[in-house]
Amino acid sequence: MKNSKELSSLLSGVAGEYYVAAELSKRGYLASITLRNTKGVDILCSNGDTSKTVAIQVKTNRRSSREWILNNKAEKDSSDNFFYVFVNLNDNVKSPDYFIVPSKFVSEFVTHSHQDWLDRPGAKGQKHNDSTMRKFADKDEVYLNKWEILDL
Repeated sequence: MKNSKELSSLLSGVAGEYYVAAELSKRGYLASITLRNTKGVDILCSNGDTSKTVAIQVKTNRRSSREWILNNKAEKDSSDNFFYVFVNLNDNVKSPDYFIVPSKFVSEFVTHSHQDWLDRPGAKGQKHNDSTMRKFADKDEVYLNKWEILDL
């Protein structure tokens, strides 16, 4: 068995989802982790009287990078009640960090940053080939622990 610092991508993703669900529960919200076949939604979360619900997709890094990998679906997946929670497990040396980001912002960010990457020449001056990979970053920690963005 690998030690906890060497979690597989699958296990770190599952850990991220449970950490987020725990944080939401701790704040008095009703958080339900969805089944694996629920596309694009990892957690459904409601306020205490269930008058408002949001959908959450969790993306997890094992380390402490302020950058996460997404796919091109993130360019189109956005709505007022859909959010991303980006999690850093920080190599299990300290508590996780959470970045709560509206999907509309993520959509705009990945669209523009990917186009910027395509427009920029590669290391040897070559044109970049398009791919389905996208990146989201919050290096300035604008969304760090911004749970209030969920507006529940």
